[in-house]
Amino acid sequence: MPRELEISLFGELRIVAAGADVPLPASRKARALLAYLVATNRPHRRERLCSLFWTLPDDPKAALRWALTKLRQVVDTEERQRIVADRERVRFDRSDVAIDIHDMHARLREADTLGVEELSAMAAPLDLVLLDGLDGSGDETFDAWLEAEREDARVLRVTVVQRLATHPDIADVAAQKWLRLWRSLDAAGAAAYERQVAEQSGKRRRSRKAAVLPKLNPRGRALRAQRIGFCEARDGAKIAFATMGTGPPLLKAANWLNHLEFDWDSPIWGKTFATIARTRTFIRYDERGCGLSDWDVADLSFEAFVEDPEAVADKLGLERFPLLGISQGCAVSIEYAVRHPERVTGLVLLGGYAAGWRISATPDEQARREAVRQLTEVGWGTDNPAYRHIFSQTFMPEAGPERLAWFDEFQRQTTSAQNAARFQDAFGHIDVRHRLAEVKAPTIVLHSKYDQRIPLEQGRELASAIPNARFVPLESRNHILLDDEPAWRDCIEAVTAFMADEKL
Repeated sequence: MPRELEISLFGELRIVAAGADVPLPASRKARALLAYLVATNRPHRRERLCSLFWTLPDDPKAALRWALTKLRQVVDTEERQRIVADRERVRFDRSDVAIDIHDMHARLREADTLGVEELSAMAAPLDLVLLDGLDGSGDETFDAWLEAEREDARVLRVTVVQRLATHPDIADVAAQKWLRLWRSLDAAGAAAYERQVAEQSGKRRRSRKAAVLPKLNPRGRALRAQRIGFCEARDGAKIAFATMGTGPPLLKAANWLNHLEFDWDSPIWGKTFATIARTRTFIRYDERGCGLSDWDVADLSFEAFVEDPEAVADKLGLERFPLLGISQGCAVSIEYAVRHPERVTGLVLLGGYAAGWRISATPDEQARREAVRQLTEVGWGTDNPAYRHIFSQTFMPEAGPERLAWFDEFQRQTTSAQNAARFQDAFGHIDVRHRLAEVKAPTIVLHSKYDQRIPLEQGRELASAIPNARFVPLESRNHILLDDEPAWRDCIEAVTAFMADEKL
């Protein structure tokens, strides 16, 4: 059944009805309001929309009523009401509306292989700026939302270009064109593809028909080998943990979102975890609020984060063990090591910090983090991955689009929007600076030189304040190291040598 209205978000906002363009209101705020309602696809409280687009001394409520009246003239008909509003909420009914970016996402999800002609048609509008001209139409949160939507469009463009460059039915000349564009958009992903082609054929160039990108599967055979159990924290929260491998124990503190079932054989963590488990009994747990642990918990605080690994260690009867901390897991590991020097034999700290963003960040950075936190509450659980992509892109700026897409979806399945925002709050208030000098365990601190998430200076602070800590800077921009980059191998070698030297 053909849809009666077509809305294009690529370039300037455009609406077509019965094959003809529909004139839009002259007000940029009214157009921005329509774009926001269409793209978010959910009801919004009137007060929220007022604060998003209008400020005092204007009359926000009157301005919203005026804008909705103008928009009804554009999208409503006598037979069809698409601006649906009551005294509290406003939404856009898009059940019979074609929206270009959402239709593209749907087609790409429906079919692993689309025809060259359809993919080429998709690629044409993707070089336009999404919702061009609407910057500054609302407050800082609106601008942050708009940038997230544009980031989603950029990821979509890379995906379409990649599929064209590797399509089995595309001519060699056209494939080279799309491969060049892919390189300009995603150098790391294109290079990985070219390396794979070279390895498969024994030469640098070959037919695109034989080249297949590896499938990124979050679940694999290794899942059958890990052993998952549950323990109870002091406040009654159920904490899920998993063990894998044989040998001396190594306990990993939780970091930003874990899921024992999904991350073991993932394209992000899988090789790292498997490497550790070759020589160790590797123990991981899902932080309270995410993964297989209880989501509905009253306490999501740093104190609770420190008590959770204690519950796991007690449940497994661990007496002496080293701790692995990644990101905020470093602060948890430091606090635990100071409280339990008789149990912790060593610390391996990667990409960590002593003070959270509400304490150590600049005012500008705090404002950006606060905006991201608000966006998390708005869009975390939606089909649009752009909200989660904000985190993915800063965690792994060198990752290709398929890895980023996997991590986007992984985050959505791992926790709720409310908990994701609560985690950000809790991490912002972390402060173990006063504990660093009290660490007794041998410590190695590793940090990417160009980390986009946690600056190198914060890793240096840890290493300089912890007595006799070793510091290893890594040549990477990634907060989460990828197993195909040289820095990953350097990290593994440094940690292996450290643990051998310290007899951990």
